[in-house]
Amino acid sequence: MDDPTISPLTVQSVPSSQLNVPAIMPRPSLNLETLTPSDHVSRLINSNHYISPSRTIYSDRFIPSRSNSNFALFNISSSSPPLSTNPPASDGGKEDSSSAYAALLRSALFGSNTPDKRDSPGRNIFRFKTETRQSMHSLSPFGYDDERPGVSHSPVKTPRKVPRSPYKVLDAPALQDDFYLNLVDWSSHNVLAVGLGNCVYLWNACSSKVTKLCDLGIDDSVCSVGWAQRGTHLAVGTSNGKVQIWDASRCKRVRTMEGHRLRVGALAWSSSVLSSGSRDKSILQRDIRAQEDFVSKLSGHKSEVCGLKWSYDNRELASGGNDNRLFVWNQHSTQPVLKYCEHTAAVKAIAWSPHLHGLLASGGGTADRCAILCGLRMSMNLSALMLATLTGHTYRVLYLAISPDGQTIVTGAGDETLRFWNVFPSPKSQNTDSEIGASSLGRTTIR
Repeated sequence: MDDPTISPLTVQSVPSSQLNVPAIMPRPSLNLETLTPSDHVSRLINSNHYISPSRTIYSDRFIPSRSNSNFALFNISSSSPPLSTNPPASDGGKEDSSSAYAALLRSALFGSNTPDKRDSPGRNIFRFKTETRQSMHSLSPFGYDDERPGVSHSPVKTPRKVPRSPYKVLDAPALQDDFYLNLVDWSSHNVLAVGLGNCVYLWNACSSKVTKLCDLGIDDSVCSVGWAQRGTHLAVGTSNGKVQIWDASRCKRVRTMEGHRLRVGALAWSSSVLSSGSRDKSILQRDIRAQEDFVSKLSGHKSEVCGLKWSYDNRELASGGNDNRLFVWNQHSTQPVLKYCEHTAAVKAIAWSPHLHGLLASGGGTADRCAILCGLRMSMNLSALMLATLTGHTYRVLYLAISPDGQTIVTGAGDETLRFWNVFPSPKSQNTDSEIGASSLGRTTIR
């Protein structure tokens, strides 16, 4: 007896004349397929790949239609039969254009070494491969490969030329040949202060006028100078351990502060706070608004403090000493928060980056072999470090300062000269000859 749950599928042919269809539909165009049981089961299994000839499949916004996808472009085989294997001869130009575009797109996406899809059947789009070094100069939106067929590249910039000789030289008699002193500083008002012996001279870079600010007498000498940020007041450190504050516009001494037992060779301003470093191994924090000579004392160095520099946000103070140590202090601590002991000579050259917060550069003395120049500054005009050899001094370079516009540096050496170099010119001045150098060319004396 047959199983009642399984019954064969019976399909009867119905004449088109007996079908109940609308009158507007032509009857001869109506055709019904006769399905066998195996055809019906096969259609159910392959329903995702079956394309009905009587209607068009429209894709959802997020789900594409497989029947309208060009899988051959990405080496993915499709179960759907191709619509046409022999394109008309009239479309030859269009096919060539499409092939060229596909080759350019494939090269831009996957690299110039990617083989053509006809040479590597069955390969997937995404595959693991070894990482290659890529250039960052390409204009291609797909990547940074050096060479792309049909993709233009930006021209390589020519190296910027740095003048190797100074455009101006100032004779500076009695400029001390002492590595641990800081006798040159440039103000925000474009005035250069120089300590010569027991006197301080001011040189106006705009008018080339020289003014004698002070004379400490035969029993004292200038060991350091430092301009306040506003450029109106100058701090002078002396060999007797004192710090004097001078009003530069009136050439008048405003205040004298004590606290150090030995010479003051380093000075650094932070708004109304003045930091002074001495041979007595200490750093004194002085608030010029307070009545006391100093408000706090920083101890940590084992030898003379010869370098001081506040960060641009006035939060951290970097100090270098003859003990080959570089310390970083904050506003609220009396002990260093960071210590660097990699140098093998006295750390005098200290500079904070004006472009990246927390980036600090330092250089040591001759035995350190970590810096070419004894002075180091970072210009606001450049975000990268530039190295160049500037020749002219006949003795070692000890002092360095940068102009307020960031274009010119001045160096002082044991040959008792100050030399001016236009090493960071603005883009406008690079296209023309340096007007400053042409008008100031020559050799004069600062006093």
